Amino acid sequence: MNHLKKSKIPFVGLHAHSVAGSIFDAMGYPQEHMDFAYENGSDALALTDHGNMNGLAYQVLHAKKMHTAGQSFKPIYGCEAYFIPSIEEWREDYDTVMEDKKKRRAHAKEDQSGATIEDEDASKKAIKSILNRRRHLILLAQNQTGLNNIFKLISESYKAENYYRYPRMDYDLLAKYSEGVIAASACLGGVYAGNYWENREDGSEAVLNAMRDTTRRMMDVFGDRWYGELQWNSIPEQHELNQYIIKMHEEFGIKLISTADSHYPNPDAWKDRELYKRLGWLGKSRPDYESTELPAGTEAIGYELYPKNGAQMWESYKSYSAKSNVEYDDELVMDSITETHRIAHERISTFYPDNTVRLPDFVVPANLTATEALAGLSLEGLKSLNLHNNQEYIDRLDRELHVIDDRGFSKYFLTMKAIADRASDTMLTGPGRGSAAGSLVAYTLGITQVDPIKHGLLFSRFLRSDATDYPDIDYDVADPMLLKEMLIEEWGADTVAPISNWNTLQLRSLIKDISKFYGIPFTEVNPVTGNMLHEAKAPAKKKHGIKAGVYNPTFEEVMEFSTSLQAFLRKYPHVKTHVEALYGQVRSCSRHAGGVVVAENLDQYMPLINSGGVRQTPWSEGQNVRHLEPMGFIKFDILGLSTLRMLEGCIEHILRRHHGVENCTFDQVKDYYNKNLHPDVIDMSDQSVYENIFHKGKWAGIFQFTEGGAQEFCQLAKPTSLIDISAITSIYRPGPLSADVDKQFVEAKESPQYIKYLSEEVQEVTEETYGFLIFQEQIALLAHKLGKDLTLDEGNLLRKLLTKKGTGKGNEAKTKIYEKFMQGCSEKGMQKVDSQKLWDTFEYFSGYGFNKSHAVSYSILSFQCAWLMNYYPVEWMAAFLDKEPESRKEKAINIAKKHGFNIETVDINRSGMVWEIADNDSALIQPLSSIKGLGEKAIEQIINHRPFHTIEEFLFHDEIKYSKLNKKCLDVLVRSEALNPLMDERFTNMKHFWYCVAVERVRKAGKFHENIELSKNEIDFTEEDKIQYLVDLTGIFPMDRVVNEAILKKLSNKSIPPISEFDPDLQLTWFIPRAIIPKKTKHGKTYWIVEVIDSTSSLTKIKCWGVRPDRDMIHVNRPYLAKLDFNSQWGFSTRSIRHNFRLLG
Repeated sequence: MNHLKKSKIPFVGLHAHSVAGSIFDAMGYPQEHMDFAYENGSDALALTDHGNMNGLAYQVLHAKKMHTAGQSFKPIYGCEAYFIPSIEEWREDYDTVMEDKKKRRAHAKEDQSGATIEDEDASKKAIKSILNRRRHLILLAQNQTGLNNIFKLISESYKAENYYRYPRMDYDLLAKYSEGVIAASACLGGVYAGNYWENREDGSEAVLNAMRDTTRRMMDVFGDRWYGELQWNSIPEQHELNQYIIKMHEEFGIKLISTADSHYPNPDAWKDRELYKRLGWLGKSRPDYESTELPAGTEAIGYELYPKNGAQMWESYKSYSAKSNVEYDDELVMDSITETHRIAHERISTFYPDNTVRLPDFVVPANLTATEALAGLSLEGLKSLNLHNNQEYIDRLDRELHVIDDRGFSKYFLTMKAIADRASDTMLTGPGRGSAAGSLVAYTLGITQVDPIKHGLLFSRFLRSDATDYPDIDYDVADPMLLKEMLIEEWGADTVAPISNWNTLQLRSLIKDISKFYGIPFTEVNPVTGNMLHEAKAPAKKKHGIKAGVYNPTFEEVMEFSTSLQAFLRKYPHVKTHVEALYGQVRSCSRHAGGVVVAENLDQYMPLINSGGVRQTPWSEGQNVRHLEPMGFIKFDILGLSTLRMLEGCIEHILRRHHGVENCTFDQVKDYYNKNLHPDVIDMSDQSVYENIFHKGKWAGIFQFTEGGAQEFCQLAKPTSLIDISAITSIYRPGPLSADVDKQFVEAKESPQYIKYLSEEVQEVTEETYGFLIFQEQIALLAHKLGKDLTLDEGNLLRKLLTKKGTGKGNEAKTKIYEKFMQGCSEKGMQKVDSQKLWDTFEYFSGYGFNKSHAVSYSILSFQCAWLMNYYPVEWMAAFLDKEPESRKEKAINIAKKHGFNIETVDINRSGMVWEIADNDSALIQPLSSIKGLGEKAIEQIINHRPFHTIEEFLFHDEIKYSKLNKKCLDVLVRSEALNPLMDERFTNMKHFWYCVAVERVRKAGKFHENIELSKNEIDFTEEDKIQYLVDLTGIFPMDRVVNEAILKKLSNKSIPPISEFDPDLQLTWFIPRAIIPKKTKHGKTYWIVEVIDSTSSLTKIKCWGVRPDRDMIHVNRPYLAKLDFNSQWGFSTRSIRHNFRLLG
């Protein structure tokens, strides 16, 4: 590719920002800036984001891509740091301010963030706030030493003692880490500018004296690597500052550079950047300088901030200096422009950051290599499993260790073992997850609990000998946050760092925010944002041939298929322009769900940042970006699985009720698990578990079977083995469902005698899945068994190649494997037509095949849940209810009721912190912790001081701390009816009780008694209010208070069934609406989805078509009789609410 522009004036931008690190200040990712700079005639560009190097990985990877494409372009690594002369002095002032409690609370939320938003104007004036004091400073790495020093400086600046809203460094830190670093004075918010803003009122000599002091100190640190920075715009103060900086050049001989201070990737992006800046302040206190209108053009702004070439820099200088009526020495300015090119190519080395893979040394025992240590620990593990005399296991272990050593991953496995050891001492861990369950080494080390040989799992699916990618072990634990905190505390915050996630602007929020900015009525916007995904979903699924399952349309598909969005954007074309430009720009920083990096001295090898008070990586690793591995860091995924907490809770109930252990320790929980539930111990052929749970559909908390579709498929398939469960969960995904594999699988399982196999090898591999290629490993195995000298590694490579299209190297490798496969089939006596048919089957199922190692591991967890539900149903149900989140609490309680358990409502004297089991085994006592709005501290006060015999004992207890049990707590306790046992005859009704206890909360019993008398005529809450309070606060729906015995008897006499027992011939049924969800058809017509329950507590959905909101009405929490249509595919529906729904009672 040739440069589109040429410039006779050599220039390199040494001050540039991207959206990756300058959020809501700069636009465009580093690669966009680099591409434009190259096309614009530049051969290098620095990236200097605000206070961080979050964009470095983008920069490095794109530079390598450009090099591969033959484009000569040099990346320069840097940062625009935040500087103050003395952190110690600033900290003293900070601590003084924070002694004021009110100020401390006000500033607490701003104290830590990985997504620093630059307040552009505030930094370009005298900063009055002590807390916000900082100035800009450009730092550029000359070489790897300089880069490591900048990493260290940034990492230090984000430490708590140096941070408030912005990370800071001072002269002492700069002096310590200045080797290999070039520094410049930055912009109107820079260090020289700080001298100017803070002294200008005292005259030019005061400014010069301050700048002289800064110059001396910076030269003491950097020597001739300290540069004065000139910039060109129409801001009058910029030209004043330029003159002062030139004076420093004349007095001290410091070199000058001119910079473009670029903030967007091309000249046309200025308007989008102006809007992006303003979006960053939406919902916050908008700065005075940010108007609600966008500027008319760059002339109104006073500058252009794109990656300029030398000629454009010269033009900017001439134009802006003339407009500002300021004269400069042309030769001096020309030298400042060309000096940037000299710095870039003579003072800064051409290099890529060192990406040596880094893992901790402390996991390797003294006097051993990592390879020796891994081999020794693996053999010890094999011996502890009593498998050390089994040749098959010995040979497999030897092969795996050889591959691991050859690939250089021994230390990785030792690190993963160290994590697993610490986890298993404190909490339950999952049997396995992902392809790592196919590793015997992982099994012997205790990283996984699944015997890969016993379950037919392949190591090559996890780690191929001929691959180049890193291993990836996803590790499930009961409490990931606790484990990560333990690792950070034990190994250090510079050794264990959570991985950052960079959240981006999405379509719905962008349309809303941009429309809000332009004053477009929300009544016009909301229907579009509410319907656009629904409109796009069906055509997008059709485009991909997806017939079932969940699918979320992409940005491009929503823009293509949503008719309401298209109409809206035609009406407001400027909104469309902004949306297309801003979609995907960075919005905020968060943390990866479970990812951490582990390596010693991370702060020397990456510029660590801070978010929410947690030290974390500047780069991310996930589906959208892979930035850690290319930079030399391996991600360890520590993921939370609530099912493991359910297992822990259930075991605690079992130990308490059946083993007499009142306050069990984790060691006791672990011991029970190892003796009864561990995959090596539990009987996974126990047919009573399959029949009672999986066949009968007792799904309470059964892992992987919480969705109705999966439950129905499982009951149809009737699993009788672990591999059946694995196949069912592998099939229940959009791809296989859209191909009707579920229906074909059920048919084949019911009639296995009709299955025809193409060969003995095919039968050997696919018989366990009734002739279907369900697992990816089956493709690899068949290719290996049938192909001519095809290794398992090649079989696994084939699995990957089949999912890729194209004519490149991948296609060549696939053709080579195809030829070996066809030759091998021929030699084994298969007809060519059958061989080709099998290959075609490979290609067809390659997009649907699932990882068997993962499927088996997760199916073991499903079976463990089912085993507990089968043998300890009440203990399992209590654990299930206890661990379900608030959003699913009502549904979980309904499930418990459906399974025949009585729910005893919250009681101030009986309920505890967790769900308890009543003495009769058929009732579960709801805990106080399930009351929404009642905190742990308040519950502790209640439990520690009960029983309470009267309301006075509760309200005026000498030892209760009512600062913990406050007015809000009393409110929810009354409205949830937890205090009903203390409501005596003095109170005329519940509202009277509530008013006296919670509304008019008094501190003296005498005044309380007065209030009882004064408010005795208080009118009670309506029954509807009471029901809603109970549901909202506790999740319990009081069926007996909504449908009384008289109504039930009348319905029974007329043989009208509840909706869960619907009779299609009768069509009449009864139910109670619980929620009404308005929807729109693709033609924009309103319909409702009404969620209803009946006496079995089963949740059912009814589609109500042709709704007219002005005439149709349905009351929630009231019983209805209705005539409904039913279709096995679409479920329940009605065409007319007015004609078919009748309110009962």
